[in-house]
Amino acid sequence: MNIADWLYQLTPSPALLLLIIAVIALLECLAVVGLIMPGVLLMTAAASLAGHQDLAIPLVLLAAFLGALGGDGLSFALGYTQRERVPRLWPFHRHPEWLARGARFFQRYGTLSVIFARFVGPVRPVIPMIAGMLHMSPFAFLWASLLSALLWAPAYVLPGYLLGRTWQQLLDIPPGTQQWLLALAAVIVALALGFSWLRHQLARGGRVYFACARLARGAAWRRRLWMRLRARRPHGEFPLGSLCLLVVSLTALCIWTLIVLDHQGPMLMDTQIQGMAAALDTAWVATASELMARAGDTYGVLALFLPWGLWLLWARHLSAFLHLSAGLGGIAVANTLFKQLAGRERPDFPEYLAGSLAYPSAHASTAVVLYGLAAAFIAQELPSRHRVWAYWAAIVLAVPMALSRLTLGVHWASDLIGGALLGLVVCALVRISYHRFAHRSLTPAPWPSLAAASLVLLAMRLAWLPPT
Repeated sequence: MNIADWLYQLTPSPALLLLIIAVIALLECLAVVGLIMPGVLLMTAAASLAGHQDLAIPLVLLAAFLGALGGDGLSFALGYTQRERVPRLWPFHRHPEWLARGARFFQRYGTLSVIFARFVGPVRPVIPMIAGMLHMSPFAFLWASLLSALLWAPAYVLPGYLLGRTWQQLLDIPPGTQQWLLALAAVIVALALGFSWLRHQLARGGRVYFACARLARGAAWRRRLWMRLRARRPHGEFPLGSLCLLVVSLTALCIWTLIVLDHQGPMLMDTQIQGMAAALDTAWVATASELMARAGDTYGVLALFLPWGLWLLWARHLSAFLHLSAGLGGIAVANTLFKQLAGRERPDFPEYLAGSLAYPSAHASTAVVLYGLAAAFIAQELPSRHRVWAYWAAIVLAVPMALSRLTLGVHWASDLIGGALLGLVVCALVRISYHRFAHRSLTPAPWPSLAAASLVLLAMRLAWLPPT
């Protein structure tokens, strides 16, 4: 039995699934936990399973409602009974701005803040605790919490539930591919949870970062390594996140490449996922995939990068320009070397790809490098609480670019995985190198003008130049 078969058999029973939905809703509304948990993603996944199992929608809504109500009640009780201790508890003693933001929101909207905050992610799990700390009337809090939970449960549950009821009919999934969808969903949930946790722990002020800094002081050679990799500016930060990304992605790339080489052709996973992609072969999907393929080729990448590169040179951000250029150039060289090493044939050979090899996907790896590095440079100019959105934007742009290679039939799924891992390795190397330089802030910058210029050049490329 392979991993996908094992995951497929783990589909929960109806009673357990209702309990899972209630727990997700409770944790999403619970103080502290809701700040770091990707509750929307988890609720959508659980509600989708409920829809696929055709569970009664009133029961699903009731489970989400009760969970949300329980999370609010526990948070309110914590604030009401531990008013003096809360600011000294983790993580609020490290991030007092979270409490300050919630207090300002509560003072602005009063009782209605309990209702409004339910739909505002950054303050949702904090406002009930703030209400308790400010000794809001329990009766007033109860009716506000009841009303907000009644509105919140359908808004968060129904989209996923409807998706679960209709996805198989809409896509006409071929037999044998359901387990891969479940495996993909499990991987996405695991990565989302891991990313949300590591984003806080590996940044300066996180527990993992603090533990590693303390460990580095224990020996002279570790202290020298730590100081050598720290940014060359006052209060410089050690690139722990980039270093962890390098170790994990490089290890995974080596293991995955050995698996691909050992198979001497497509894996079972590749053929089944290719069949699922064939089920999406509609006119609009084919057109969108072709446009994304052109946007991700050499001309498309140059069109997107050129305005930003020229501005970096004009503004004398030479270090940023050289590192971005090295990342894009390095991934092009790495793709060529890996393709020659693997020697893997493509599933299909369009005329413009004649003689080109499959593993790894150059479109996937280049998209990861281009959008990943752009997100990293933008995120460093943002407040810490907003940086995650830059990375999620990069994921939203890179994933469809990679999946378009499947729907076009020019890559196997394992090619995309190898390309993504190779792109992450290059991103980590570039960020570690860039971190060691003392550099000026990239702001102020004409972000809208640069984005508009990139889109204009990309539109010209799509309209006039052939695919490469």
